[in-house]
This record gives sequence, structure tokens and C-alpha cells, in this order.
Amino acid sequence: MTNSQLTPGVVPGRLPADVIASNFADVEPPLDQHEALVAADRCYFCHDAPCMTACPTTIDIPLFIRQIATGTPEAAARTILGQNILGGMCARVCPTEQLCEEACVREAAEGKPVEIGRLQRYATDRMMARGVHPFTRAAPTGKRVAVVGAGPAGLSCAHRLAMKGHDVTLYDARPKPGGLNEYGIAAYKSTGNFAQEEVAWLLAIGGIVVKNGMALGRDIDLDMLREEHDAVFLGVGLAGVNALRVEGEEKEEVTNAVDYIATLRQADDKSVLPVGRDVVVIGGGMTAVDVAVQSKLLGAENVTIVYRRGQERMSASRYEQEHALSTGVRIICNAAPLRVIGNGAVREVEFAYTHDSGGGLSIGNETFRLKADQLFKAIGQTLEGGAEGLAIEGSKIAVTGAGRTTLAGVWAGGDCAQGGNDLTVTAVAEGRDAAEDIHATLMA
Repeated sequence: MTNSQLTPGVVPGRLPADVIASNFADVEPPLDQHEALVAADRCYFCHDAPCMTACPTTIDIPLFIRQIATGTPEAAARTILGQNILGGMCARVCPTEQLCEEACVREAAEGKPVEIGRLQRYATDRMMARGVHPFTRAAPTGKRVAVVGAGPAGLSCAHRLAMKGHDVTLYDARPKPGGLNEYGIAAYKSTGNFAQEEVAWLLAIGGIVVKNGMALGRDIDLDMLREEHDAVFLGVGLAGVNALRVEGEEKEEVTNAVDYIATLRQADDKSVLPVGRDVVVIGGGMTAVDVAVQSKLLGAENVTIVYRRGQERMSASRYEQEHALSTGVRIICNAAPLRVIGNGAVREVEFAYTHDSGGGLSIGNETFRLKADQLFKAIGQTLEGGAEGLAIEGSKIAVTGAGRTTLAGVWAGGDCAQGGNDLTVTAVAEGRDAAEDIHATLMA
């Protein structure tokens, strides 16, 4: 008899600790030298490089792959990091199957692209393993810049500003820097302590002071930052979580998926994390997929993602959807939650089938219920306080050009800013480009 048969409800240890540890091993182990050379040899080194155009950070992909092929992976790393200082993490979490690899000529011709993401990881990992920082600071400018949010956008912005010679203070609300890289991605995509290792490596540029536990709107505010600094960059992400707005949402074991993922990411021993037998996830993005897959890896018997629109409208990539299905996760589309049922804690969730006519979503009369002892909400995040005085477009900070807000001397980028596609690699590009614009403004 299995442990899960003996322990109903939301409990830890549904699987033995060694099995859970194995489940959360690196989903794509790194290439060794021989594998990297073989993979690099498949590149055509296209002169018009559609893969490069598809990369939000415009890394010169043919160049870095040629550098790997010629036995100079450190030079390849410098090519990558010059455009994307978080190239190591992006190599692990970037949806390459939708970006550079989808644009690869080999993908079009053979259905098998060059393994750009794994080659990028090979190069950047070797550089970091050597403890080498490939860039040096320019002479001090005497300018001071506040960067709020130590996620991908903030880290990218802070590094580029420090490299230009500015003094940067990096504020973050969490106990550790890293943002979503530390707290928000699936544990099997970035194993060990890589997020913190990358941050420490990035900070080796010098000129950046990190202040954790400092939240915008609580410990610091825009007026203070503008008074004490020559410029401000906001990369605060989206810390709020949307509500389901259905009856019974307040019941026990109804949890924000982002909070659960953060807890899982910080757990040294994942076997102590409680997980349900019947898990339901509401949402259709990467957060929904990440929490669903990880619930399955922790030993949940039945895991179901329910999305209100058709599967083609899910923001999680097809690759990620297929990965979820391969782990045993079920995906139900065209269904919206009506109520959460249970006496104290969730026991069932009632859904209605939906119809998407193009003019809007309508709720049908036909309903069904799913058994659930754990329900995760993954229906999007919102901007929290601290942005007073800034124009808001939709639910994000309005920006023009390279992240300029409606307040003089204040820039914004990453998930908190209007535009973009909520990807780590896009946040890195926006932080980098804002830093260049801040530098040009300060030195004018």
C-alpha cells in the first residue's frame, strides 16, 4: 500500500525523499564539451540570422556558436553576456522553442533546430565556473541611481549602470535578490543555488549596493528616491495576485500558485512540503504549468489545469503544455470556475463550460465538478502600491521609448511596465535598454 493511500488530504511525504529529489533534478542536464561541439557543428552561421532577430536581447547567436565550435567558449560567453548579463538563467528558463529555436533554419528544414539554449548554458556556465567577470567598470561619474526590484529587469539595469561608472543602490522587498529567478520559476528548471550564484557573479562588477527587505510604498517611496538619486529605475514586477471572485474562494487550501512556488523554491527538503491528492490549478500561463507539474513531482495523484479559453489561447508555450501532459497533468479548456465547495477546506470546484465567440467569453449552462483537496490560483498578477504619481496603462506602469515613465527621472521595465511579454529575457532587455537611456540622459 502506498503512502498516499494511507494519508489522505494535503500532507507532506507522498513520495520518498529520494524519489522527490530525483524528480526535481535538472530537467535538461548541461552539455559536455563533446556534445557542445556536435551541437555547434549543426549551425549554418546564417548571415541574416533569423534566430538573432527572434531573441529579445539580440544576442549574436551565430557568432557565439562559432566561438564554441572553434574551442573558445569563454569568448562565446562574453558575446552572450554583452547583450544579456543573465544569459545563464535565460539559457535555463527562456522559451527558446518559441523564440530563437523556432526561427532556426534547421527547424524550418528538418524540424530539429540547433540547441541554442543548451549551447548558451554551456558557454555561460563555463565562464561562471571560472569565477571570471568579463566586464570592468568605467571611471566613476559621480551620479547615483536607485534601482527598485532585484529581479531580471533590475539586475540587468543595475549592472549596465554600474559598468558605465554610476553608483547604484539596488532595493528589493524580498530577503534575497533575484526576483522571479529566485522565487518564481519551477525548481527543476534552475537547480541548486544557481540564482544566487548568478547574482553574486553579476555584482562582482562593483558599484552596486544591495538593500533587501525594502519595499516600495512601505519602506521607500518615489519622492524620497528622486530626492536622493539622480535617476530611478522601477523593476518591481507584479507582486499582487488576481482573485477568482467566486463563492468559496476564502476556503482553506485555496492558495496563490506564486506563493506556493516561492515556498517550494526556498525549501531545502522538498519532501516536507504538503501536497494534495487531488490538485486543481486554475489558469493557462507558465505559473499554472509550473505549479501543476511540481505538484505531480511531489506526489499528487491527480492534477488538473483548467483554463477558461481554448488551448491555443494558453500563454504557456506548446512545449510547456506538452511537458505538463507528459508528467500526467490533465488540461481542461473552455471552462470557468463558478464556486469552491467544502466545509472549511476545499473539497470540490464547480466549473461551467465557456464559449469564446471572438466578441467575448460567455458562460454556458452546462456545469461539472472536480474533486480537489488543494486548489491553486494562477490567473495573473497585478501591480501593488508604490507607483503613486505614475500614469498607469491597463494594470501596468505606462512607459515610452526605453522605459521612460510620466515622471521626470523615473524609468520602468520588466513585468511592471506596459508592453513586453512577461518573459525573463524581455525583462533583461528592458532593464539594459533603460540603463543605456538613463546613462545618456545623465551624461548629456
